[in-house]
Amino acid sequence: QLQLVESGGGLVQPGGSLRLSCTVPGNTLDYYSIAWFRQAPGKEREGVSCRSSFGHATNSADSVKGRFAISKDNITNTVYLQMKSLTPEDTALYYCAVDKIPRPGVCALEDARGRYHYWGQGTQVTVSS
Repeated sequence: QLQLVESGGGLVQPGGSLRLSCTVPGNTLDYYSIAWFRQAPGKEREGVSCRSSFGHATNSADSVKGRFAISKDNITNTVYLQMKSLTPEDTALYYCAVDKIPRPGVCALEDARGRYHYWGQGTQVTVSS
């Protein structure tokens, strides 16, 4: 059982930036596919950005392309979501999730059939003036 810990959320003005962090225990970060999801009140959970095992592929939702970027640091076992040009529509609870099955070259922005096995508790991002 992996316990994922997100941090970095907060209140930011429109047009601002934030960097979210997700710490993944252990030293096998490269083997996992990692994704960031978000859920706003009254809306369905949405996949935001993902990174495949071994970093062979990344993908982002159309709504965040060019603004959000996923990256990782193997030394600290941390996955980041760098967010810029934030808008009020980006306000949501952001979660990181891990797919424990190595899938080089493939990552998914949907949690179809429980693809993602481990989830963090979420970190709140609020974009408001």
